[in-house]
Amino acid sequence: MPSSPEDTAESTESTDPLDSLVLHTTDNGVSWITLNRPEAMNAVTWDQRERVIALLAAASADPAVRAVVLTATGRGFCAGADLRGAPSTGDRVPGDVARTIRLGAQRLIAAVLDCEKPVIAAVNGTAAGIGAHLAFACDLVLAAESAKFIEVFVRRGLVPDGGGAYLLPRLIGPQRTKELMFFGDSLTAAEAEHLGLINRVVPDEELAATARAWAQRLADGPTRAIAHTKQLVNASLESDRATAFAAEAMAQEINMTTQDANEGVASFVERRTPKYRGL
Repeated sequence: MPSSPEDTAESTESTDPLDSLVLHTTDNGVSWITLNRPEAMNAVTWDQRERVIALLAAASADPAVRAVVLTATGRGFCAGADLRGAPSTGDRVPGDVARTIRLGAQRLIAAVLDCEKPVIAAVNGTAAGIGAHLAFACDLVLAAESAKFIEVFVRRGLVPDGGGAYLLPRLIGPQRTKELMFFGDSLTAAEAEHLGLINRVVPDEELAATARAWAQRLADGPTRAIAHTKQLVNASLESDRATAFAAEAMAQEINMTTQDANEGVASFVERRTPKYRGL
């Protein structure tokens, strides 16, 4: 991964070892969350997952944060789940696996989908299993040319989890989803872009700079309007037209009470560039 905000942004020193496994900085209104287990291709541990969920929740609650970038170090974005660090529960009984998925991988994906700030995935390398789903859950996905996406579950005799069977059909339809999940073939970044799984492929050395530029555009935008837009688009996939139209009207009603909406209208009337504050 090229130089990232960790190189330049101010940060608070911490003695918590987990802070070295999930790097975090806030830079010009952008929360950068970086998985940092390059030796394990960033296979995400239980502790890392909880840290990412907490950081996404904090981003939602912090008015100073106006966009999020999720990325990683090394050659892998996220090679899937590493359950070796999960708390021991003794002998497994019926229901344990479903509970683990519900409280683990599904919570992680939901944290991205429910984050009130726009989330960009900057995929620097292989994204497999839950790692691929973590990327696909993001609002915008940038990928380095060397990145790969793999629905790896079938290779292990497993059912896709972490929201895969929910996310992929909504992005590329059921037929393409089945092809990826039945065969488990590796997709190049270019192939993923062609299918519509990601937004943009960039040269590896330009990934960090492109992610920074996109995130800054979002951070400079009308934060609450973007949050409402995210919610409307996500909810539309499960809504009938009447429900979607009602939600749209109510979102606009609420948004018109924000300072940014008033600034946007005023700047149009006054023929000047708006200055949004995220309020």
